[in-house]
Amino acid sequence: MADEPNPEDLEIADELIAERRAEAPGETPEDMTAWQRPITAVIDVINYRVGQLIALLVVPLIVVVVYEVFARNSFSILQNAGFEDFARSLGLGPTLWVYDTSRMIAGVLFMAGAGYGLMRGVHIRADFLYRFWSNKTQATVDATLYLLFFMPSMILFTIVSSEFWWLAFSRGETMQIDSAWGPLLWPARLAMPVGAFLLMLQGIPEIFRAFHKMGKARERLFLRALPVYVIGLTWLMLGIFTPGIVPGGEWFTTMMKASPGLDKPIIGLIMLGAMLFVIFIGFPISFTLIFLGFVFGIWGANFKLTTLLMTLNTNSTMLNDQLMAVPLFVLMGIVMEAAGLMERLFTSIQMIMSRVRGALFIAVLIVSTIFAAATGIVGASVTLLGIMAGATMSRSGYDVRLAAGTITAGGTLGILIPPSIMLIVMGPVLEVSTLDLFRGAFIPGALLASRYLTYTLGRCWINPSLGPILSEEDQPETSKFYGAEVALICLGILTLCRVFGLGMGGAFGGLMPFGGLFMVAIILAVAYAAYRSLSILRIILPIAVLFHLYMIVANMGEANLPIWSIILFAFIVLLAVLGRPIYGKDADNHFYFSDLWDEFFAGLMPPTILISFALGSILLGFATPAEAAAMGAFGAILLSIGYRKFTIPSFFDSLIKTLEITVLIMFLVAASNFFGAQFSALGTPKMLTELLLGLDMSPYLILLLVMGLIFLLGWPLEWVPIVLIVVPVLLPTVEALSVHGLDRYDMMVWFGILVAVNLQTAWLSPPVALSAYFLKGVVPNWDLKDIYLGMMQFMLVQLLGLILLFMFPQLVLWLPAVMSGN
Repeated sequence: MADEPNPEDLEIADELIAERRAEAPGETPEDMTAWQRPITAVIDVINYRVGQLIALLVVPLIVVVVYEVFARNSFSILQNAGFEDFARSLGLGPTLWVYDTSRMIAGVLFMAGAGYGLMRGVHIRADFLYRFWSNKTQATVDATLYLLFFMPSMILFTIVSSEFWWLAFSRGETMQIDSAWGPLLWPARLAMPVGAFLLMLQGIPEIFRAFHKMGKARERLFLRALPVYVIGLTWLMLGIFTPGIVPGGEWFTTMMKASPGLDKPIIGLIMLGAMLFVIFIGFPISFTLIFLGFVFGIWGANFKLTTLLMTLNTNSTMLNDQLMAVPLFVLMGIVMEAAGLMERLFTSIQMIMSRVRGALFIAVLIVSTIFAAATGIVGASVTLLGIMAGATMSRSGYDVRLAAGTITAGGTLGILIPPSIMLIVMGPVLEVSTLDLFRGAFIPGALLASRYLTYTLGRCWINPSLGPILSEEDQPETSKFYGAEVALICLGILTLCRVFGLGMGGAFGGLMPFGGLFMVAIILAVAYAAYRSLSILRIILPIAVLFHLYMIVANMGEANLPIWSIILFAFIVLLAVLGRPIYGKDADNHFYFSDLWDEFFAGLMPPTILISFALGSILLGFATPAEAAAMGAFGAILLSIGYRKFTIPSFFDSLIKTLEITVLIMFLVAASNFFGAQFSALGTPKMLTELLLGLDMSPYLILLLVMGLIFLLGWPLEWVPIVLIVVPVLLPTVEALSVHGLDRYDMMVWFGILVAVNLQTAWLSPPVALSAYFLKGVVPNWDLKDIYLGMMQFMLVQLLGLILLFMFPQLVLWLPAVMSGN
């Protein structure tokens, strides 16, 4: 069809960005007020150029982290092999400077790019109500809130952060608490006042755009009040910072220092209500939180404490080593998407399973699982899967409801399957290791993916018309022994995975330096030779079976031989039996590996190895999430080059998209940390916790109420505000509960995964169900009612999975405990 969406036009972060601006930077409407046009254009271009420069910082961020990983692990390998002096002569070994340098680069990336983010319209807003208003009403609300909320808070932010930077500069402050290198702080802190100033400056064009959008009549009213507003704002700032030189300044200072007439927890409740009200109006959430943090912090405490909390929390977010992984994983997903690997993988799996009922369901779920691990973003998965599978499913006579449910449910796995961006952000909120959240999410993610697959194939087995076998013209040409092809390919992949796992575990490290890499390379070469030559394949097949048998025998001495190891060997033997026809006389003339396997390996193996390496290094503790993310981003770039998809313009566009998503998430993290610190300082969370625990209710029931609230808020809100605003409010209550006899740390890991699965369920729940709109946008011939009905089936499957996790927390906690040696 001529109007089908093009995958290259997709924006990977569509579900995170409320209103990305379409016009070019500096472009203004011709009917905008004449004197406002040049001001708007100049400020837009300034922030656009700054954003382009800041986006380039992702490259040195990758370089320094990859260098650290290479230098440290090369030194360790050479040291174990007895070549320590040689390694030192090459300058290899752990570094002191990379950790702090990478943190500072990541902090500058989001803080200095905040103005660019506002210029591009990427700061998130809860537009659940906002989207239904007329343009004039939207513009009036925007202009009013920009003038009342945004400008005062950004001016305060700029002045206070400038003082904070000057303090670090004049005293020569260095990192001391969590740094062995001790670099100067002021270069990184300079990003705070610069970013705040650019953000404040960009507020002016946003106000002018709102004036233009509301119409000339309303604009005139605002313009008449503008001089009074400027005078009042100037008096306010002078009264705060230089009270002695303006009339009423001393009175204002005294008022700010006065004790509040209300109890502080009550002020916190008012603060919470104001936050929910303004957020649902539709103003960007980050700026709302900063403004309310200032106002209620000054009211409930004092100006000095409020500004201290603002600067310290922003600085803490900038230098957080866990959050440093966000831009790197985002870039990895964007580059892999641009390389077109998912389309190749989907097509090949579709061809391989073409003789199986529900083949397209299998292809969608396999691709969505891999793509979820690559991006961690729901909208990208749903839209891309809809483009790849929607038309083919319709043409093949697949049931629309089951097809829509499969695509949307598979797409939501991006929230949960590591390396999930949401889990990276959630780690510091819950004060637990991101590594343990990744480990805890692994089994639930696999459980849900397998439940989806079981449900779809079960439905197709009961009613074959739901997912018929593909037509003859859609089936690929294969050899006479297609069953043997499939069995031998599966056997080869399992063998390669086992050797890869042994290499990751250091089993070959004693043979030679980089023994694991050499062994994997050798096995790949042998596998390729067997793939191309029948005679070599006949020799290799019994050797592969004997290798797996040896692994069983080698583990016989263990007290508890894993049952899965025995099951795996039985499966290996079954595959070998199914591959036995290659020894028959007909095989010489009629057995060959079909061309579809070339496409399968081209689409599957590189991204799977890349993701397995990045994720495996995290789960096994060989690398931090940030290090694995940098290696993953670097590997994705190499894949893009290998597939001849890499160009400088496309890579620069990927860097820009990475900056946009990073600014969106990280600025909201900083704003919510500031808001949360003020909220906690007022004592409201403690009061709410005491109130809930004082009720005669089971702790399980209280936890169910908490999960129900998160589920309901997951309809109109994105995961970002829920994780960063709602979860911290509820956290003291959850920490105080005694459930399943878990200690505080395990409770937080379990709760974090419950929240992730809960939000995943909310994505599939009408009436909002954002996944439905993404799918409808790329498959317009599917009725929205059918999409909803399909999603609800998988919502029930998802709820059953959530109930299992709630009842059996060891599904979450077993793997973190085992992999940490406990």
